[in-house]
Amino acid sequence: MRLELAIILPTLNERDNIAPLVTRLHGALGETGWEAIFVDDDSKDGTAEEVRRIAQFDKHIRVIHRIGRRGLASAAIEGMCATAAPFVAVMDADHQHDPKLLLPMLESVRSGEADIAVASRFISGASVTGLSSDAREKNSRFANALARKLTGTDLSDAMSGYFLLPAVTLRAQAGRLSGIGFKILLDILGSAHEPLKVKEFALEFAERATGESKLDHGVGLDFLVGLYERYLGRYIPTRFALFGTVGSLGVGVHMAVLTLLYLALSDAFILAQSVATFTAMTFNFWLNNFLTYRDQKLRGIKQILTGWLSFCITCMIGAVANVGVASLLQERGVYWWGAALIGITLGSVWNYALSSRFVWGRYK
Repeated sequence: MRLELAIILPTLNERDNIAPLVTRLHGALGETGWEAIFVDDDSKDGTAEEVRRIAQFDKHIRVIHRIGRRGLASAAIEGMCATAAPFVAVMDADHQHDPKLLLPMLESVRSGEADIAVASRFISGASVTGLSSDAREKNSRFANALARKLTGTDLSDAMSGYFLLPAVTLRAQAGRLSGIGFKILLDILGSAHEPLKVKEFALEFAERATGESKLDHGVGLDFLVGLYERYLGRYIPTRFALFGTVGSLGVGVHMAVLTLLYLALSDAFILAQSVATFTAMTFNFWLNNFLTYRDQKLRGIKQILTGWLSFCITCMIGAVANVGVASLLQERGVYWWGAALIGITLGSVWNYALSSRFVWGRYK
């Protein structure tokens, strides 16, 4: 029987989950017509090695071991583009997603009943046992309500991480997908030229087995990423739009701190400006780490301190470039506000490029 379905499983420190999951996949799909591609972001617990061990004896199993790249969405895209199977599914490797849904989902898409099949936690017959708290369930429902407005698709769980679609559909959209964040389904639905016909399947969302989740509590941020991607993605990179948003908020923080200190310290402008500058840099670093580079987040005291110092140095270099270019243009006859705007833009691009490479790039 020819290869028909590829199941893409992004992993991060999931070693203990792999063998039991492979057993469940065999039980749900039988012995022909499928492959499972584990896309591992260089897990420290040996997840990729465990997949290789199993793959030596199981022709259904493959691994993509990513070095220097991180993120659930980009891992899912990379895996889906790496198979010859005509249909692709994405699911978690932590046993929260039931493999028994794969065959019914495949049949609905193969028959033309749906363009994409989605396992939903919120339709009749589903359960949300795996959501760790009532607050997380409420957040998921709220994010789904926003997602429906963004995509124009009427479904109960646009934030689901378990779905199946034709590979040709994914490849046609791959160039338009941002690969940022955690909710790849939202990205696919939002970037489609025409609304995709969706069929949902009731999912009993189980408790997580072991391993480290690639998700965090900021599911609402994926809506913001999707919003930027849909309305700004054709003009500027989504990550740069997020970086610019953070920078704009940082200006407000800078001016607030400057005003308070300048008034409190009796006109000590240099001291107030210095404190405000480093406060704004720290704020920008923290928010960029949480939002702009959320899928490549720096963790641990060493990474965070090193990243913060690198970010401050980068921003100071950008500030010098900003002032130098603006001053030169103003001296050459460019109207002052135009010169300032060009300087700010150049400084922002500089900061974004260097931060992406030297602050978060080494930990992608």
